[in-house]
Amino acid sequence: MEKNKGKIRAIIIGILLLCVIAVVAIIIWYKSSLTGVGNREDVVNVDIPLGSYANDIANILKEDNLIKSKIAFKIYLKLNNVKTFQAGSYKIDKGMAVPEIVEVLQTGKVLKEAEVKITFIEGKPFTYIAKQIAENTNNTEEDVYNTLKDEEYLDSLIDKYWFITDEIKNEKIYYPLEGYLFPDTYEFEEKTVTVKEIFEKLLDQMGKVLDNYKEELQANKYTVHEILSMASIIENEGLLDNDRKDIASVLYNRLKRNESLGCDATTYYGLKIELGSRELYQRELDAENSYNTRGPNMNGKLPVGPICAPGKESIEAAIHPNNTDYLFYVTDKNGKAYFTKTSSEHQKTINTLKANNMWAEF
Repeated sequence: MEKNKGKIRAIIIGILLLCVIAVVAIIIWYKSSLTGVGNREDVVNVDIPLGSYANDIANILKEDNLIKSKIAFKIYLKLNNVKTFQAGSYKIDKGMAVPEIVEVLQTGKVLKEAEVKITFIEGKPFTYIAKQIAENTNNTEEDVYNTLKDEEYLDSLIDKYWFITDEIKNEKIYYPLEGYLFPDTYEFEEKTVTVKEIFEKLLDQMGKVLDNYKEELQANKYTVHEILSMASIIENEGLLDNDRKDIASVLYNRLKRNESLGCDATTYYGLKIELGSRELYQRELDAENSYNTRGPNMNGKLPVGPICAPGKESIEAAIHPNNTDYLFYVTDKNGKAYFTKTSSEHQKTINTLKANNMWAEF
């Protein structure tokens, strides 16, 4: 009799234990099902038709891969007594948890059509970016430059982005975010968008590009700042994508040999003269400037910072240059580059280009 009681007790305890485990498992599943399905950068436009019920909305969100479970979503609505939603078009990112999504759908924070579209072109300096912002938004060029003078703001960017360091605060740098604002086409909801919001949208995009190389960059002998400086030179010096990695090899080879880079683009930038707008005087080529790689005391050195906004191909070239013995290059009037190993070969190429009317004239 006692043995039967013991068996019954054990069975009851076992059943209770299984129930507890099941309840705990359900709670864990439920909480896990309410978390975001992806990252904040992945944004989806969602249309909620007029008269949609909870089941309809659950189906829409699941089809758009914005929730993990329709059942968990509906349980959340039931437990929180959510019954009404606002119809409309919404912008929802995949990092949003169910409570955040529900709040957006309840408050009716609908997606606005972009009022402003700005294209920032590769190879352009920061002054061009400032003009584009002023021409397309309610900000002035002075607003743009003043934002760069805000030390606390720059520090906040250093804290926020892994690829930005105190190097941008070097007093010899003209514009702290030169080379860090990724060139692309961007949309903004209103012309009242702030300079900081614009900067950070461009920095977010640069972050996406650099994240692909994060481990390599952190192990590289050159800092990210130096890599972007190199990429900016490549962007201005190489007009054709298939020349960029060879140009990178020339520049790195010269650095290894403690020779000056001798890049015209850095001289123009240092003088604040538009690239290629005119021939430079010898005194300008020889001017001492922390950007001018033709100037004195620049052997084996990169400019103090980037000289333009480099595109993805130039960044790739700066990180993965070709392995060559080239030490010189020159481009013809069509932008094609010619590479050589000695100064005599280099001069011969120049003479040939001039003789064939292929020399670039300003």
